[in-house]
This record gives sequence, structure tokens and C-alpha cells, in this order.
Amino acid sequence: MSYIKFEKSQVVNLEYSLAREIIRTNRAGSYSSTTIVGCNTRKYHGLLVCPVDELGGERFVLLSTLDVKVLNNDKSFNLGLIKYKGDYFNPKGHKYIEDFNADNIPSRIFRVGGVIIKQERLLVHYEEQFLLRFTILEAPEPMKIQLRPFLAFRNIHELTHANLAANTKVDFIENGIKSKMYEGFPSLNLQFSTKVEFVHVPDWYLGIEYPEEQKRGYDYSEDLFTPGFFEFKAKEGDMIVFSASTKEEKPSGLKQKFTKTVSGKTPRASFSNCLRNAAQQFVEKRGGKTLLIAGYPWFGAWGRDTFISLPGLALARHKLVLYREVLDTQVDRMKNGLFPNMGNDSNPAFNSVDAPLWFFWAVQQYISQGGEDGWELYGEAAKSVLNAYKNGTAFNIHMRQNGLIYADAPGKALTWMDAVVNGIPVTPRRGYPVEINALWYNAVSFSLEMAGKTNDKSFIKEYEELPALIKQSFLELFWDDKIGYLADYVNDDEGKNTFVRPNMVIAVSLPYSMLDKEQMKKVLDIADRELVTVRGLRTLSPGNLFYKGAYKGNQEERDKAYHQGTVWPWLLGPFCEGWLKVYGQQGLQKVKKLIFGLEAVMSEHGISTISEIHDGDPPHSPQGAISQAWSVGEVLRIIDLIETKYANQ
Repeated sequence: MSYIKFEKSQVVNLEYSLAREIIRTNRAGSYSSTTIVGCNTRKYHGLLVCPVDELGGERFVLLSTLDVKVLNNDKSFNLGLIKYKGDYFNPKGHKYIEDFNADNIPSRIFRVGGVIIKQERLLVHYEEQFLLRFTILEAPEPMKIQLRPFLAFRNIHELTHANLAANTKVDFIENGIKSKMYEGFPSLNLQFSTKVEFVHVPDWYLGIEYPEEQKRGYDYSEDLFTPGFFEFKAKEGDMIVFSASTKEEKPSGLKQKFTKTVSGKTPRASFSNCLRNAAQQFVEKRGGKTLLIAGYPWFGAWGRDTFISLPGLALARHKLVLYREVLDTQVDRMKNGLFPNMGNDSNPAFNSVDAPLWFFWAVQQYISQGGEDGWELYGEAAKSVLNAYKNGTAFNIHMRQNGLIYADAPGKALTWMDAVVNGIPVTPRRGYPVEINALWYNAVSFSLEMAGKTNDKSFIKEYEELPALIKQSFLELFWDDKIGYLADYVNDDEGKNTFVRPNMVIAVSLPYSMLDKEQMKKVLDIADRELVTVRGLRTLSPGNLFYKGAYKGNQEERDKAYHQGTVWPWLLGPFCEGWLKVYGQQGLQKVKKLIFGLEAVMSEHGISTISEIHDGDPPHSPQGAISQAWSVGEVLRIIDLIETKYANQ
């Protein structure tokens, strides 16, 4: 029985099926994404979405969608599904879908009259190539199939409209055509494994709408160009492969290429396999660099997200070489003790106080999993971070006389709670943030441990008295016996902010913690009561005046809810690790229930992966990016922890 399958009754219900999206990547910057019924509901959807180096390396939608029509017995059956203005769908090909299956590769079975056709699609690894295979399972007599490509040739964040600048001409190549709508783009080669006829009738289809963008308060209507349509004959038993690629292919090899690519895939036949497949999709190797994409479809490679997600995405799959490649790439991007939080190499943004401190944690995880050369490789980079924080660096990040890290840059949100509306941080958390100083203590303590093993006497002499000072100051500043948990942040103007947030849980989970067992227990218990849900941890207690239980509306409204109650699955990582640290075997069942309870999301939102966020209020509907690196990574890491440390319990 298939693990991920949607039956006809589910697929034909557009309210259900349009909310379920699927994404595949080529691990070199390209992706293919749409809904399970093939209707694009986002400007980010497309069958072939590629980075274009000549245009700054950003991703561009080349092939948006396909319209497939079956001509049989003088009847025409259109298998496509496109939304236009006023909830008007034309055609309505979803009504012919018998089922959708994603165990191996996304496949749909269509029944039209006496004809049954299977469509399977994939993205070729490390190539800018989308393949679609038609298999004619049943056909009483020969028929014709028409395929009309819809082209966009625009940035994923933008929309396109009919214009006179577009090149509507095509060049004929073997079993197909190639098209290049604008200068600076690569040619898009559209070819088949069989002989086809191409009818050149260039046209713009106007007013195609993307309802998910409309919900998010963005422009949501665009025009797509079609150069014409292909037509070919088919009969029962035939297998035809369509290719869309930035390189011209030899059509005779398309069938074999499809089969070979499929044979190397791990079936998504279980929760664990889904996560491991999803983990691979965040890896991007381009231009000699190895990056982790923070989330699909709109995020880039972010420093903070990289270090938090890396242990789960790499070590939980025993990929030490991948781990080193990612860390090496990040170290090469360091500047003044900081890692770029976002942006590309030509325009990096270093506005993250926590990314450099999560780097230490990532190195700790690497060493604990057998990376014996960890300190040898990354010790100097680690020391440069410590020195920068100790002596002061950008964004007013500096250590004060009490040994704690203080950060305050007007108009900037430097922690992971980084939403900014109209130039004002929603959750500024300026001053001493609790997790930053917990990470700082962990970083210094870990570095001293490594210095002891390598007999680095000068480093030991400079830093050996610091952990005791940090701990004393931290407990005096953040711990409050009356309320029984840690303040979220403290600053010179406001004093203590005691909002119940998940950041204090990080102080429990780290390898070096300043809290005793009783303090850890109290922190976890209040987090359990007020923050823990079946989809992750809320970012603010529902009892707080500023709590937002739903993540919806335009960007400003969504940003105001982003860290004010919205649930984040990645936070299950530190919570579960802390819970096992405090409760041991007795806490195992709770952790298993939380982690394996996420199996339910495999058939929601991003199929076979874990979303970025969920609503704070029940039923905790999935929101944000459909596939998030640290969501997948932290769940994988905890599963690995359970399997290795508690294997027989």
C-alpha cells in the first residue's frame, strides 16, 4: 500500500487538493513545484525554476506549467488546470485524476473515456532539466496527445505580463523546439522521446491568478506566454518522455535517463524516508560552494538556519563530508567574527547575533558524531568569533564587564525573532537576550574544553575565568525564583522582560548549561504548559496580551504574528533534547509522541516534508514556506538521538 497517496474524492475537492503542494530540487539551485493537481497557486510555482548566473544567480521560472489534451474518438479531454479571475478554472482536468501518488516520484493517473494515462515527473539531479513521462496504461485504439507549454521567463518573486519585448520566435531542434523569450536567459529546450509535430501559434494567456499570493497580500495575477503546442500519436503500452532543459538533449536517451534517475531514488515509503529525502533537497552545490537553503520556495542560504539545521540534515544521515563542505563554505564567508545571515556573496547581511554562536554548537555536534578533526579545522574561526564578541563587533555586539553579551542596534532585530514592520522590530529583544547568553556560555566552555585537549595555554589563560563570571551574572540577571523561569531578555531601559517564550528552552538544551536540574525542570514545565503544541512550540504564551493565534493577512499582519504566538516545528529540537536531559527514560514517551506525531503533516501543505510554521491556535494549520530546513533537520536530529541513545527503550 502506498504511504503517500490521494484518492479521487480528495483530488477533485479543490479546497483540499490546492492546499497540498509538492516540491523537488536538483541539489544545484533549481526546483520544480506545484500542487498535487498541477494547478499553480503561487508565483513561486513552476515545473522548471532555475538560477541564472547571468542575471545575478537568482531563481527564475522558465517553464510555468503544461496543458495536456487527449484527442480520442473525436472527443477532446483536457487534463490541465489553470485558475483565472473570479474562481474560474479552465480547463478542469483534475476531474479526470484517479489518484496521486508520491512514494517514489510524483505521479498522477488520469482516466478519460476508455483511456488510462499515467503521468510521472521528476527533476534530474545537478542538471537544469524537468522530465515528464507519459505511460498509456489502457487505450482501446490509437489516439493523439497535445501538449501546450506555458512560459514565464521571470524572477520567482515577480510576475510577468504580455509585452512586445518578448521574443515569440522558436528554433526547431530534434523532436522539439527551443525558445528564449529575453536576452540574458538560457534557451529553454522542449523535446520528446518520440517524433512530434509542433504547431507554432504564439499567444499570451491573460489573467492567470495565484490565490496563495492573494491571501498573502501580494499581486497575484499574471500573463503567461505559449509558443504553440506539440502533437503526437500514442497507443496502449507506449511510454513517451517530455524534457524541458537549458541544454539540448539527444531524444533517443530520454527514456533511459528517466528510468536511471528514478532507480537512484529512495522511496518515500515511511516517515523517516520522507524526512531523509526532504533533507537532501536543501543541499545546493554550485560554483564550488555547498549551501543549505533555509526553506522552499522563497528562502536562500541563511547562516543561522544553516548551523541549526546542519546536524539533522547531515549528521543524522551520517554525511560527515557534507557537514565539512557546508561549514567550510560558511567559514569562507565570515567577516569580523560574524556570518552572513542572508543575502548572496555580493550583498551579504551580517545582522545576526546568534548565527556565530550556533556555529560552535554545529561544530560540537560534528565532533560528537565522530568528526575528530573538528577543532583542528574550525578552532581558529571559533576563536575569531569569541574575540569579536569579547572586544566588540558590528551592530553593537559586545561583552560587558559582567561577562554577558549585549547587542543593540536601532531598527534591527538581531536574534532569530527578526520580523521588522515599517523599520521597527516586532520583537526587538535588544540588550541581553536569554538564548544569546546561553549560547555564549556554551561557546566559551566548549572552546576551553578543546583548548585543554590541544594544550592551548594562551587561550586558556585568557578565557578560563570567564565561564564562572558568565554563569553568575546570567543567573542573577535572568533567573527569578518567584516566577520560576528565565527572563526572555534584559536591557538598560526596560529591565527584565518576562514574557513566556521558547528562547529560554535553548538554555536548557545546550551541551553546557548554566542551570541546575531543578531550574531546567521549571523552564521545561512552563514551556510544556503554555508553548508546546502538536506541531511545535509557540513563540509566545496564549496568555500574553500580544499573542497572535493565526498567521494570516498581508505581509505586515503576518510579520506581526510571526514570533508572537506562531508555532515553529524546529523548536521541538531544543525542547525534546532538554526534556530527555531532565527526565531521561521517563520522558521518552512524551518526546516520541511529539516527534512522531508530526508524521501527520506528511500529507499536508508540503507533501512529504515539514512546513516552516503553523498557527498558534488549534488546529495549528500549516503556514509559511512549504518545506523548511530546520524543521526537517531538528526532527531528524531528535529521531537520531532517540535511536542511538534510547534504542532499546
